[in-house]
Amino acid sequence: MIPPYATMLGFTRYVARTGPAKATFVGGLRRQRERRSGFNPHGQLVKALKADIAFRTGGSYLGGVVELVKPRWKPLYEAVSPGALTYLHSLGDPEEVGLAQTREALASVGPLAVKINPHFGLRYADGRREAVRLHFDEAPPTPEAVTATLHLMARHMDQILPNGEPVLVDLRRGATHRIDPGARPGDVESWLAGEAAAFTAMWATTAA
Repeated sequence: MIPPYATMLGFTRYVARTGPAKATFVGGLRRQRERRSGFNPHGQLVKALKADIAFRTGGSYLGGVVELVKPRWKPLYEAVSPGALTYLHSLGDPEEVGLAQTREALASVGPLAVKINPHFGLRYADGRREAVRLHFDEAPPTPEAVTATLHLMARHMDQILPNGEPVLVDLRRGATHRIDPGARPGDVESWLAGEAAAFTAMWATTAA
C-alpha cells in the first residue's frame, strides 16, 4: 500500500472539511498519489509575482501574465491577478523588499508525512524575513486552514527560512494572515496530530 502522505495544501484543505467530506477528500488525494497526477495552474502567476518583487517592476509582470496563459486559464488569472497586485503594493517600497531563498521541509504530523512548501521568501531592508504561502481558492481560507498552514510553517522555519515569519496570503483578496499571538502551540499541535491520525485511518480505509 502507498504510505499516507499529503502536501501542506492537501492537509490544510482536509482539516477545513467536516463530516463525510473528509473521507471523500482523502480518497481523492490517495487516487492522485497512485496515478502520480496533479497539475498546478498557478505556476506562471507565482513566477510573475516573484519577478515583480525581484525586479521592482511594480506589477508589470502580473499585468502581462494574463495574456500569456492558455485561454482555459484566463478566467482564473483575471480573477486572481488584481488581488496579487494589491498584495504586491502592500509590501511597501519596492527598494525595501526582495526575494529570499526558501527550502521545503518534510514534517511528521502524528503518523502522517506532510510536505511543507512555501511559494517564496521575502527579506526586508530592516532585517525581517517572511516565508510566504499563497491561497488561490475562490473561497477565503477557513480559520482551520490558516492556523494549520501557519503552524506547520512556523514549526519547520529553521529548515524553510531561518529567522523567518510564516505568512499566508489570500491572493484573491490581497489579504495577509499571520500567526495569532494568542494561539497555544501545544493545543494546535494536539489538534493537528488528531487530524493526521484520522487522515491516516481514512487513507487505509479508502485503499481497502
